[in-house]
Amino acid sequence: MHQSSKPTSVPRWLRNEKKGSLMDLTFHNITLPSEPGQAFDLGVHGGKIVEMKAAGTLEQGDKALHLNGRIVLPGFVETHIHLDKSCILDRCQMKGGLQEAIAEVVGLKAAFTEEDVAFRAAKTLRKCVLKGTTQMRTHVEVDPVVGLRGFEGVKHAIAEFAWAIDVEICVFPQDGLLNNPGTDELMVAALKDGAGSVGAAPYTDTNPHGQIDRVFEMARDFDVDIDMHLDFGSDATSLDVDYVCRKADEYGWGGRVAVGHVTKFANMSAHRLTALSRRLADAGVAVTVLPSTDLFLMHRDHTENLSVPRGVTPIHLMAAEGVNCSLSTNNVLNPFTPFGDCSLIRMANLYANIAQIGRREDMAGCLDMVSSRSAKLLNLKDYGIQKGAPADLVVIDARDATMAVAELAQPMYGFKRGKPVFTHALPELHSH
Repeated sequence: MHQSSKPTSVPRWLRNEKKGSLMDLTFHNITLPSEPGQAFDLGVHGGKIVEMKAAGTLEQGDKALHLNGRIVLPGFVETHIHLDKSCILDRCQMKGGLQEAIAEVVGLKAAFTEEDVAFRAAKTLRKCVLKGTTQMRTHVEVDPVVGLRGFEGVKHAIAEFAWAIDVEICVFPQDGLLNNPGTDELMVAALKDGAGSVGAAPYTDTNPHGQIDRVFEMARDFDVDIDMHLDFGSDATSLDVDYVCRKADEYGWGGRVAVGHVTKFANMSAHRLTALSRRLADAGVAVTVLPSTDLFLMHRDHTENLSVPRGVTPIHLMAAEGVNCSLSTNNVLNPFTPFGDCSLIRMANLYANIAQIGRREDMAGCLDMVSSRSAKLLNLKDYGIQKGAPADLVVIDARDATMAVAELAQPMYGFKRGKPVFTHALPELHSH
């Protein structure tokens, strides 16, 4: 059907086996972003991390990687992506902004089949895996037009790639909930059938706060987290996020709510953004920014001059006030975003450019926003590099977090539960 999701051969470095070690695999002389300036050795056995010692003190395992100080992460974490409507650029007219993109997909998704969605979702998942992503939340829309076909198709793709990446489905009503009869029942059916979180898009509903109310009810009924598309626009006069914070307090859902896009925040004064950030931190509401999509869609009505405002919220400033923040991909090759190689390190670099980040610690923080902060947003309990954690590991070609973002450091090796997932050979320069 498409390029195989399974590895085709064993990497050359894994073929040289040393039998009889207490560990299946060891990593030597590595750097951890959480421990800059220190070097470690890591031991893996039975799919878990079993040893973590100072560099040079761990005996080689059956197989070993000597990494010369390169960074090892527990993989990148994608918090907000739409697998179900990815890779449809060849079907699109690309008419314009947000409302045009929504309308265009509405016109296309009536023809979506489970097989079509599964095929496209698998293509996108393959790219994500090869770029070092090990955990994901994908937003999948349901409504009377597409029914559960998108949901079922994405489930097939997730099952195909379960050996390489863990994926949670967030079911949501892209085209409205209260104003779209039959959508509520489909969302409930998806939650009964394994959707791990529930989302919202209040700006498409005739009663935005009513949609938010219903989504909180679903979250309580199914004991799942909430992840909303929110305050997507340019006029910051009126915001739905204040209501979301009140509901999070009311339901005791702090730490289990995220809001994405929030492009309206980009047009706030510094004082107002600081006050809002502190409110979000107090309510335990996380924020996700989608740099590529937000740049592409925002301020298309701006005609004052040729320089269009960025329309991307400065979440590094929000993080400084205690908000948990992540960066993510959102859409890939569709009317919302006609770009995408599924690289989260690229998204971190893009954001650093947009936000004009130059301080080393802020740039390093962008790496956290596609890894450790994203894992916290998804409430991943076993994410991290410590004894007993799953050996979900990605090696990137950098020796400190700042330069990883600055130089778009590429993933070199990937592992899931200690098993090799991919190898990217570094380019070689041939002298003459």
